[in-house]
Amino acid sequence: MPLARILSRALVGIEAPLVEVEVHLANGLPAFHIVGLPEAAVRESRERVRAALLQGGYDFPNRRLTVNLAPADLPKDSGRFDLPIAIGVLVASGQVPATRLASRVFVGELSLSGELRPIRGALAMALAMAREGPGGSGTELGCAATPALVLPAANADEVMLVPGLVSAPAASFEAVCRDLRGDDPLTEHAGGASPDEAHGSAPTHDDMADVRGQPTARRALEIAAAGGHSLLMVGPPGAGKSMLAQRLPGILPPLSDAEALETGAIASLAGHFDASRWRMRPFRAPHHTASTVALIGGGSRPRPGEISLAHHGVLFLDELPEFGPRSLESLREPLETRQVHIARANHRLALPASFQLVAAMNPCPCGFLGEPRCRCTPPSVARYQRRLSGPLLDRLDMHLWVAPVPADALLATSAGEASAPIAARVTKARERQQQRQGTINAGLAARGLDAHCAVSPDARAMLFKTATRLQWSGRVLHRVVRVARTIADLAGEDEIGRTAISEAVGLRRALFETMGLSRSPC
Repeated sequence: MPLARILSRALVGIEAPLVEVEVHLANGLPAFHIVGLPEAAVRESRERVRAALLQGGYDFPNRRLTVNLAPADLPKDSGRFDLPIAIGVLVASGQVPATRLASRVFVGELSLSGELRPIRGALAMALAMAREGPGGSGTELGCAATPALVLPAANADEVMLVPGLVSAPAASFEAVCRDLRGDDPLTEHAGGASPDEAHGSAPTHDDMADVRGQPTARRALEIAAAGGHSLLMVGPPGAGKSMLAQRLPGILPPLSDAEALETGAIASLAGHFDASRWRMRPFRAPHHTASTVALIGGGSRPRPGEISLAHHGVLFLDELPEFGPRSLESLREPLETRQVHIARANHRLALPASFQLVAAMNPCPCGFLGEPRCRCTPPSVARYQRRLSGPLLDRLDMHLWVAPVPADALLATSAGEASAPIAARVTKARERQQQRQGTINAGLAARGLDAHCAVSPDARAMLFKTATRLQWSGRVLHRVVRVARTIADLAGEDEIGRTAISEAVGLRRALFETMGLSRSPC
């Protein structure tokens, strides 16, 4: 048959739309054209496909060859279309039968020797196929059953985690051809397997027991974990800010299966998937020289940025004022909407970005504000602190001063409280939140505050007096109430009392009093 139709998958953000690869042979001068909005890596597949076919002992048709990637207005990138194009050439030239095409979806990059190289985004494609079910991919070619995803063997671990998916990993192009001929069918695997047994013991997060002293910072970290709140830590160098932030993922509850699949799909898009870290919260700590695109996402071929790679996990920004102003200000919308929207001339996409922001900074350029060794002038200190705009600080739930640990506490032989009991309290508090309102406290909307954050009369009076004196905005007031709601949940209280409000207010204003500011710039 001069025309072959093969099913494959593209990647647009975290989505993996279906692509039909049409290969047509016609008389005329020998040519090999690929149409359908292919990018450079897809156009270069002509040479990889030609070499792989000849290396495998197949004939490359010396005719006019046209490959159409439909839909034509969807951008196609990377080498994942090598395998379906090569299969289409063989089917169109009659070297491989087309009988099994309806039960297969093909993705994979070819080497010149015919081996299948790993691709990025395999988990996102698997999730798309599982969501569509039997009425999805296969119906285009007349198959009612769920088709199997044929992909490189190196990507088998990640797609086997998806329930409802059938995968058929292959190590080489020849193995796929033998499957299509029926000589040696590929082994099919049902999804939904747990990676725990296959990969042995998973890596663990750093333990809170390593932290000596710092009772206020430890308490703030527990509150942040229990409610999903953002946190800004300010203190001199060596006070333990980075050490505390690195231990936050260890006191967070493990990811649910749905969250783990979504987080894994984003990591797979960036080529960072690690099955041994399944159900572990991601922790991303980009350097302060990271560009806005690296932090937020985008580019000529849009990729997820650090805020999406930290989805359902922690984004740690150390030396916060050293980040570019444009990068910092671009965090404002994702902190509110939990999504990042990337617009390009020919397409738009939305990436999830439900991350927990933890930031750290020094109080002045040298870091020793208020000490005799500090040589920073008042104007230089003011310029340094003004690098953080009011609207950005407005969106950070807690502002914490981290003081240096005294030498006697630092050298003490007794360790601090371990992560396990703290994580148990955090999990219990989050369960209360889910049962009461269906989300963690950081995700409560304004309407949810009225319904689920009952404040006692005396606590309300104190909160009103503090908010008026410090000239808090409505956003700051709501964030303080959310933090107080979390403190009450940790204490097992249904109503937000004076104690919870006092602690929440202290976590908001203590930083600015310690740094000598009259009030929060928020």
